Amino acid sequence: MTVAEQMEIIKRGAVEILLEKELQEKLEKSAKTGTPLRIKAGFDPTAPDLHLGHTVLIHKLRQFQQLGHEVCFLIGDFTGMIGDPTGKSETRKPLTREDVLRNAETYKEQVFKILDPAKTRVVFNSEWLGKLSATDMIGLAAKYTVARMLEREDFSNRFANQLPISIHEFLYPLIQGYDSVALQADVELGGTDQKFNLLVGRELQREWGQTPQTVITMPLLEGLDGVNKMSKSLGNYIGINEPADEIFGKVMSVSDTLMLRYYELLSDLSLAGLEELKRSIKDGTLHPMEAKKRLGREMVTRYHGAAAAVQAEENFVKRFRDNQTPDDMPEVTIAAEGEKILLCKLLAQASLVPSNSEGRRAIQQGGVKVNGEKVADENLEIKCAGEYVIQVGKRRFARVIFNPN
Repeated sequence: MTVAEQMEIIKRGAVEILLEKELQEKLEKSAKTGTPLRIKAGFDPTAPDLHLGHTVLIHKLRQFQQLGHEVCFLIGDFTGMIGDPTGKSETRKPLTREDVLRNAETYKEQVFKILDPAKTRVVFNSEWLGKLSATDMIGLAAKYTVARMLEREDFSNRFANQLPISIHEFLYPLIQGYDSVALQADVELGGTDQKFNLLVGRELQREWGQTPQTVITMPLLEGLDGVNKMSKSLGNYIGINEPADEIFGKVMSVSDTLMLRYYELLSDLSLAGLEELKRSIKDGTLHPMEAKKRLGREMVTRYHGAAAAVQAEENFVKRFRDNQTPDDMPEVTIAAEGEKILLCKLLAQASLVPSNSEGRRAIQQGGVKVNGEKVADENLEIKCAGEYVIQVGKRRFARVIFNPN
């Protein structure tokens, strides 16, 4: 593939490339010498599960792999214990070493649903950061001034509003930048909110006599609401470990505009294929619903396999076109501990919601059906006998069977 063709793929979906001319020169040198570029992206294991918002960077790493370059998937087991202050209005609570290591293991399992394990170098930044002495850390801190740190928007806002900034938070951008020095990265990827930290890496590499890395910023993927950044706390996410039906159904729920955004940032569809898809939708030869089904199948296939994708689509059609319940809904057996149980509590016990309060909220919002009938009473009690088909929202079903003690 020519350098121009590589650049076209790399630029797909990217917000900014700093500097584009540098990247082109690096690609030309790589082609001439046969030496692949070293591409870095770092992830702090602050939560056990990844969602599609996280995979924007991982998908771009995969594109670099397909172009023949070396990918370093950096797990920030050291930086995760500090806590990334990016975008925060208060000091973040650090994670314990145990939390970080547990989350890191699940990250490794999940990323290989996207990346080629044979072409991926997984590294932990404790390998070099844990070896820095107090003298080394002071020397690193001497590379940057407080004035430069306060150029960061979140720091400057907190300073202006007299909100606390802990000294260790200033260390985070420096440590992230030092990762690039340790790996001798040619390119680093990050979200637009990471731009300051990525540029610190360039400056530190100059200090260590290295060629500064090219910085590529990727957009923060909008969640299902099409407005806010995809986030578990906002409930607008698609988790890559969610059941196949859930992933497919959530993809089908997005707007037509957001669907095209997901295609651009998450799909393996070629640039030419994407343009053809847009033209087909515009001229009416392809209905947006069919385009969403294609995207839903692709996402489910990536994380659960082709057979699961076919089944998820069939289940979707049954539920929404034919108004049927899915054939393969999970069965949950509950031991009867009395004559009746609060429905909100039963929803949690059947793993349809994470907690009793979430169950109560789902009922209040009119999102719960028992045997096909919508429930309006948040204090409804269910008799602990027989079986019930319970639905929460559009995609979560369970057949609940009570066993007498």
